[in-house]
Amino acid sequence: MISQSIALANWNNGVIMIAIFGLVCLALVGFLVKSMSNNDRDKEEPKER
Repeated sequence: MISQSIALANWNNGVIMIAIFGLVCLALVGFLVKSMSNNDRDKEEPKER
């Protein structure tokens, strides 16, 4: 019975690190999509001086 109550692994730290990594990946993908859409808009509309 004692062996069933002992936690073999602590998953809290790993889950937090995976969540942070996922958020960073989503932020980078969002930044990439935003920069690509800004480049397309700049090419279509010529800038006036």
